[in-house]
Amino acid sequence: MTRQLQELVAVVDDYLATHLAGACDQPLLEKSMAYSLLAGGKRLRPTLTIAVAELLGKPIDDDLVRAACALELIHTYSLIHDDLPAMDNDDLRRGKPTNHRVYGPGVATLAGDGLLTLAFEWVSDNQLKAPVRLRLVQELAKAAGPAGMVAGQATDVSATGQELTLAQLKKLHRQKTGALLRYAVLAGGLIAEQEAAVLDCLTTFGEAYGLAFQIYDDILDVTATTAEMGKATHKDQAEQKNTYPGLLGLAGAKGELEAALTTARSAVAELGRLTGKETVILDDFLAYYRI
Repeated sequence: MTRQLQELVAVVDDYLATHLAGACDQPLLEKSMAYSLLAGGKRLRPTLTIAVAELLGKPIDDDLVRAACALELIHTYSLIHDDLPAMDNDDLRRGKPTNHRVYGPGVATLAGDGLLTLAFEWVSDNQLKAPVRLRLVQELAKAAGPAGMVAGQATDVSATGQELTLAQLKKLHRQKTGALLRYAVLAGGLIAEQEAAVLDCLTTFGEAYGLAFQIYDDILDVTATTAEMGKATHKDQAEQKNTYPGLLGLAGAKGELEAALTTARSAVAELGRLTGKETVILDDFLAYYRI
């Protein structure tokens, strides 16, 4: 991770730690929310938003960071719920026992609910322009809701044990993981008040980046260890989950990953052409993928 990305992660970590405190009026619930939210992680989604907005000329201030950190609240809620016994029934997340293993399924579910709803408070309660806040709320609801992440999770659950086509699998990944990453990139452009052509370019990058992320996660489930990932690996095949390596083999999955990254790189080049801005920071995000 480059120094610039490390600095953005530190900004996000500081904001989350400072502003979660006092946002909850129930001690056990707050502990459960903080347990997962402050457990570390790449902070990929909020740092993408901040990096894109800064690249496009928006200074990093409290309003930008607050709106961006709403993404981490939603991402963390999704992980808590995904780990529950009724979903993936995982015992380990980021190298620690999962939330429901510590606080029980009931409190863990409510912690996820609390993070989800707090996210919409953060993205709407700031000093960004009203039309920008409205668009952010609309786009975030689409990305996280029943046409986005939740739809992908539902397909993942209902299709377990069935073999999806490549087109169906791509749609699942774009919804389950890609939608929120697509929003993370788009949000940076919206906050920087960019024109439609730039927003379209950011959307293309975000969609390709989000698809690449889930394909890469599928690959790591096959090739990485539990210690490296901080969560159980080699589970997808055992649980008959639909994944790129399961459908295409490891070599085929790597080919699809490279195709998604090629699309993302082309979008970065187009963004530089449209804006005249230096886009090295986006190359740093792409460096996460090591084929």
